[in-house]
Amino acid sequence: MTSTPACVQPGSFLTLHYRMAGPAGDVISTFASKPATLTLGTGELSPAVEAHLLGLAEGSRATFELAPGVAFGQRNPDMLQWLARSELLDMGDPSEQYQVGDVVQFPTPDGQGQFAGSVQQLRSDEKGEAVLFDFNHPLAGQPVTFEVHVIGIL
Repeated sequence: MTSTPACVQPGSFLTLHYRMAGPAGDVISTFASKPATLTLGTGELSPAVEAHLLGLAEGSRATFELAPGVAFGQRNPDMLQWLARSELLDMGDPSEQYQVGDVVQFPTPDGQGQFAGSVQQLRSDEKGEAVLFDFNHPLAGQPVTFEVHVIGIL
């Protein structure tokens, strides 16, 4: 008697390799390193991405194409924010030099986690120095290719 491989269910604890890519290529990939471990439904992956995992069998590989904005929502212009250099000094390293394209980690208000913003523009004028950050996910508003290899299900 052969046993049927376990399938991904809501709340499953998974070990997997995954890759998410937009039109410009890979943004996140674990295939060249240690596999990820996560629990479905805890917010580690977007609900739209998790929905594609449901029902996959242990050991399976799959690739999914998600339409623009489905995986990480649409780009939100309110997520572009100027921060004065003085504000940045209060949050981090006073000698930090910012360059367009840099991704900077910020502490959450409760100090328990972090979020990232990418540097879009630098400004120095009579108001002082400031940096424009984009706090949208890098794949927000874009089509996403999601590739997965489910290694284990608990």
